[in-house]
Amino acid sequence: MKAYMQRMGRSLMLPVATLPVAALFMGIGYWIDPSGWGGNNVLAAFLIKTGSTILDNLGVLFAVGLALGMSKDKDGSAALAGLIAFLTPITLVSTEAVKLFTGQETVNVAFDAINFKNVFVGILAGLIAAAMYNRFSNVKLPMALSFFSGKRAVPIVTAAVMAAISAILIFAWPPVYTALVNFGEMISGLGPIGAGLYGFFNRLLIPTGLHHALNNVFWFNLAGIDDIGKFWASEGVKGVTGMYQAGFFPVMMFGLPAGAFAIYRTALPERKKEIASLMLAAGFASFFTGVTEPLEFSFMFVAWPLYVVHAVLTGISMFVAAFFQWTAGFNFSAGFVDFFLSLRVPIANKPYMLIVMGLVMAVVYYFTFMFVIKKFNLMTPGREPLVETNEVEAVAEGSNKFATMASRIYDALGGAQNVVTVDNCTTRLRLQVKDTGVVNQDKIKATGVPGLKVINKENIQVIVGTEVQFVADEMHRLQGQPVQTTKVAEAPAETKSAIVEKEQAIYAVADGQLVPITEVSDEVFSSKMMGDGFAVIPTKGKIFAPISGKILNIFPTKHALGIQTANGVEVLLHMGIDTVSLKGEPFTLFVEEGQEIRQGQLIADVDLKAITDAGRKTDMIVVFTNPDAVENLEIHPGTVKANQVSGTLRGR
Repeated sequence: MKAYMQRMGRSLMLPVATLPVAALFMGIGYWIDPSGWGGNNVLAAFLIKTGSTILDNLGVLFAVGLALGMSKDKDGSAALAGLIAFLTPITLVSTEAVKLFTGQETVNVAFDAINFKNVFVGILAGLIAAAMYNRFSNVKLPMALSFFSGKRAVPIVTAAVMAAISAILIFAWPPVYTALVNFGEMISGLGPIGAGLYGFFNRLLIPTGLHHALNNVFWFNLAGIDDIGKFWASEGVKGVTGMYQAGFFPVMMFGLPAGAFAIYRTALPERKKEIASLMLAAGFASFFTGVTEPLEFSFMFVAWPLYVVHAVLTGISMFVAAFFQWTAGFNFSAGFVDFFLSLRVPIANKPYMLIVMGLVMAVVYYFTFMFVIKKFNLMTPGREPLVETNEVEAVAEGSNKFATMASRIYDALGGAQNVVTVDNCTTRLRLQVKDTGVVNQDKIKATGVPGLKVINKENIQVIVGTEVQFVADEMHRLQGQPVQTTKVAEAPAETKSAIVEKEQAIYAVADGQLVPITEVSDEVFSSKMMGDGFAVIPTKGKIFAPISGKILNIFPTKHALGIQTANGVEVLLHMGIDTVSLKGEPFTLFVEEGQEIRQGQLIADVDLKAITDAGRKTDMIVVFTNPDAVENLEIHPGTVKANQVSGTLRGR
């Protein structure tokens, strides 16, 4: 989940980067014509409308940006799916559409909030679109529908999913919206405490777009408060009218810019220049115009605990300003432009004290952000290491890629000073180190390995794939240890480059219970780091070939072997979990490397009791390790007999 949220945060930076300039356009336009908002000045009108092009369409920008950023290969088709995903609920959950569906002349005001500004709908649409793209962009439909295969299928599936979600929103959105309005009305009678609670929940609800429900209670005439209208009309009670606006000024003009400086200060040295430009623009936009989205969305998801702290500090600021009856107001937002204009309003009460309070809030924000970021190692912008894409390419294309990969992994592990032992099983390096805390995980990932897994303070596993032995050999050389020789049968070059051209039946390898690979109790397999597949929980020890092909390699501990079909599919049969330590004792093999085998041929006889007595699991795992050659895998979970058809494999 943490990795997912970090990806999400990085993806949001694409639309967020457009916000500071929009805020500046609107702020300057409003400065030129503060009363008419462009009605009295053509230049002001042009600037305001230019800025609103972005700010009035935040939802759609977030949908497209997230869909693109979260897609597996950053393809434009994902962005198109994000647009469709956003437009679907905007159309189906709009006020006019709901009137049509219900046949009523009036519907809940909550539906007015489902518009192009709605960030919640935009984020939801972007994530759904990316998930649909990642799942269906390679799907192959039957010949009659082949035109809609692959990426063309994504918008269709996305629209269908979002239509279902829209139907749910029609029923779910109004009760949630109404509940927040009722909550706002309840806390409105609590005086300064109510103002503090409002400020806290106002910030906390921004990611969902539901903060407008509270704003309607306090800022407008929904509950008779009308804080904005009464302030600018100079009506009400001096020191009270404006209490639901004033506390935002110290935060937006001083607190958040100081927080931006803390984010810059805690960025990695090599990324400070990049982060400085973003934080400077976002901080200035917050100070000058009161537009905080560029700043808040930069850490809202990647460092959500920090965002909660920000919400708490906003609540405190609102409470303090209301308690001391320091008031000012805004038309647009709590930036310098509105603060300066509000000074002329007679009902404003000691507004200059908000500047003093703002200076205090700047100090509080800076040191609080610095402490929280460092204490909890939050991945605010600039603290996540850059992905070393060039290094990945160098490993893949080098003349001795295994030596290069081994060298880089060994170096990232901490070298001879940290590496204690190097071992390997079928697919992964099993490494003992002095301290996993000093291991540079990002540098290891940059070599192109599918993943890694930290077991504890002294043990880490790096998932390499079925070629792990070559990497292990090179790492043994780096350590000065003797190399473990493993004979690997090379497939003909033309076989390696071939791909599957039609469906193939997949057969159960043993009697037992067939389960999806996601249910295997080993994260490396269940997370599909090595590829898709399945497993059989066997009731008998006779193990048979799931598919016809050639035995490419047999691991020294006999617990795993690799098969390659005539069409180029690479299959790993892994017998048991963590059985490498059993040194091959439970396994009797009936095949040799380089041998051609047929589906259903007896491969091994496994002593299941010996495995369970050793505290290991007996899962017979079948993994298709070259996903580029596989279009789709379908399996049929349940009780199976050996050599029973248990699924189909379709190539690209």
